[in-house]
Amino acid sequence: MLVLNSFILAALDFYIFFALKATSIKWVKTKAFNYIWWTYSVVLLTSVWASFKFELPLSIRSVILVAFFITAVCKFLFFAIILIDDFRRGGVWIARLFNRSNNKPKEPVEAPAGEKMELAPELSVKETKGISRSDFLMKSGILIGSLPALPLSWGVISGAHDYRIKRVALPLKNLPKAFHGFRIAQISDVHSGSFYNKKAVLGGVEMLLKEKADTIFFTGDLVNNKAEEMREYQDIFSKLKADFGVYSILGNHDYGDYYFGAADSPEKRRNLQKLVDTQKVMGWDLLRDEHRSIQVGNDKIALVGVENWGLGRFPKKGDLQKALSGVNDEYPVKLLLSHDPSHWKAQVLDTDIDVMFAGHTHGMQFGVRAKSFQWSPAQYIYKEWAGLYTENDKSLYVNVGYGFLGYPGRVGILPEITIFELQAV
Repeated sequence: MLVLNSFILAALDFYIFFALKATSIKWVKTKAFNYIWWTYSVVLLTSVWASFKFELPLSIRSVILVAFFITAVCKFLFFAIILIDDFRRGGVWIARLFNRSNNKPKEPVEAPAGEKMELAPELSVKETKGISRSDFLMKSGILIGSLPALPLSWGVISGAHDYRIKRVALPLKNLPKAFHGFRIAQISDVHSGSFYNKKAVLGGVEMLLKEKADTIFFTGDLVNNKAEEMREYQDIFSKLKADFGVYSILGNHDYGDYYFGAADSPEKRRNLQKLVDTQKVMGWDLLRDEHRSIQVGNDKIALVGVENWGLGRFPKKGDLQKALSGVNDEYPVKLLLSHDPSHWKAQVLDTDIDVMFAGHTHGMQFGVRAKSFQWSPAQYIYKEWAGLYTENDKSLYVNVGYGFLGYPGRVGILPEITIFELQAV
């Protein structure tokens, strides 16, 4: 994948470079431009390769990946503009070729006998000064390609660790009175392998602890690929404590499929076991197709947790019926932890589970989220992608995540800590 991405970016470099050189823009024809363009490209690609092959410090690695991501986005936008111009010029060339084939030379016209042939006056063509279509598109491409740089950079500097607390009331008609006012904290999608600022990550954990929730739910994707990613952050997340426990599940990234491959292997099994052991050391109760009982006084509710189950290409490892085995009528309310929100309509709505807590979407880490309006490209992939959804007296909450993946920042869709308050109705 690294080789393929590097090849694509290098191909873009050549395509854009020679397209710029073909314009009348003066500054791109200088030697200084040549040196700057190719030095930056070579240094960037070499740095990306080194960041994956060697154990570079997280701070250095993050700077490299930020530069790579922003550069790639800007160049892809510029490439799209150039491609439009190339299609335009190709269309013009084909049209001219077609016209030439249809324009046959005409027979010369002779003047009548005794009469003099009058020639048409010469048409003078005045040169007009201005910018050509190609130069206009090129300059537009430079402008449009540069536009994402500022918000994407700000999303890294500010958005990546700008943790926000979302407060959600959860009215449940069968909730025992002892649980009225019971407070649940949820975080999701930590993706510890993407972090580069331990102090900021700790700040988010401390924000959560100040809420003094009765219990804490973590809904999957603790790492990107490998258990060792938690090495520098295990001590921080070990601080998460609550009177009624910290409960967690696995997400699609936690199984190591994207690093070790989809097929089973001893190395992949060892990696997963290390991740399971890490959560145990941190004091988290990892639910793998099983349930727990949370009791307040003489009343209790069921907490169910499943392995990852998602539509499409995502792993379908979870066994909901197995997890619900033994959860009988003595539990008037049933809560479910399941990483992928697509699980809700696919299977969960057909059960008597009252509320499902999920993550996975990240809200694409880009969009708009206000009290009465939210938008993100994520909504074109997931019908339920952020916030609270209710159907037939059953609810789903999708947390947009604590960490980030790919793009090391967030624009508009900020990292979330959700605080729920259960209410008897």
